[in-house]
Amino acid sequence: MKRYLLILFVAFCALPLSQAAQQPQQQGAPPQRPPQARPTRKQVLAWGDQRYGVQHDSVTRALVTMERLGRESGAYDLYIRTDSQLITKQPITMAGNTRPTTNKNLNYFDAIFFYGVREIELTDQQRADLMSFIKEDGKGFVAAHTATTAFFSWPEFGEMIGARFDDHPWGVIEAPVVIDDPLFPAMKHFPKTSVIKDEHYQLKDFSRDKIRVLAHLDVSKLDMKNPRVHRTDNDFPVAWSKMYGKGRVFYGTLGHAAEFWDDPNVQKMYFEALKWSLGMSEGETKPLAVK
Repeated sequence: MKRYLLILFVAFCALPLSQAAQQPQQQGAPPQRPPQARPTRKQVLAWGDQRYGVQHDSVTRALVTMERLGRESGAYDLYIRTDSQLITKQPITMAGNTRPTTNKNLNYFDAIFFYGVREIELTDQQRADLMSFIKEDGKGFVAAHTATTAFFSWPEFGEMIGARFDDHPWGVIEAPVVIDDPLFPAMKHFPKTSVIKDEHYQLKDFSRDKIRVLAHLDVSKLDMKNPRVHRTDNDFPVAWSKMYGKGRVFYGTLGHAAEFWDDPNVQKMYFEALKWSLGMSEGETKPLAVK
């Protein structure tokens, strides 16, 4: 009997150990996420942080509209964020832990669609990463309406986007918009002049030597005696394109109210601008002669 039990014990010890038993996991080591395969379609981050500005209900409509247009056309995948966590090239981990919370950061995306407001909290590293995303990496940046109100305390952002907000003297009105570059992809669907209802902006700190104005307001139909009108040159751009280093930048003033994003002309303008920023179409950025 003893000999029989000894044989069983020897046989049991000879069985192969499981992989888990052979390679015990180190205590406290965070589980590693497998590398994420690169999608074949272009990837867009929709960034709508408006925590410290006037709440614009249009942001929701704008972001879901841009997501839908990309999905239905197959042109791109779009991820919506109303915070600024992904504005970084650094690993993103849980507070107090080294475990990664997401495989996505600026390195994952090909362009940003930005509808932010006023001062947004970014670290110095985040600011550097955002600028290099556009300037050095050659990624796209498309911005809507309130984007020129953002980051007044950050001069480089103003240089990148091309202008600063300087009031909306007339509020929401119907105003004639004249197309300067009918060949630009985001302008092709507009007639030469069209009346567009929106909260039309007055802008400052821009130069037509540095941006290609694609559309502007016809001031002959506006109340230029309004005391909130600060410009004396009658120059009120509505949309422009420019380069910032290697990156393509587009800005449009349109899209103040949620229902304005149901307008096919507004949808197509930003959709075509985003495709252009992704390198899926071609359009000029060289400044036009002064109008």
